[in-house]
Amino acid sequence: MNELTTSMTRKGQVTVPIEVRRLLGLKPRDRVSFILGDDGVRIERAASGLDAIAGSVKPRKRPEDFRELRRIATQEAAQRALEDA
Repeated sequence: MNELTTSMTRKGQVTVPIEVRRLLGLKPRDRVSFILGDDGVRIERAASGLDAIAGSVKPRKRPEDFRELRRIATQEAAQRALEDA
């Protein structure tokens, strides 16, 4: 097992070593999870908000026609704006 050491700031911040960032595929602004277990703590790349909800809504049809969806959304937004005016 490889051991990598870093220090913590007064704010509790640490620099994740490059080897760990590469292994986890971390990029700037990515989120990480700390998983607490009986045997210690693991660090993992956290699922993004989009990854967490991917597949939670069944498409109306396959493949989705995103231009049509954008057109519908634009029309509905315009209708709401007219109703609010």
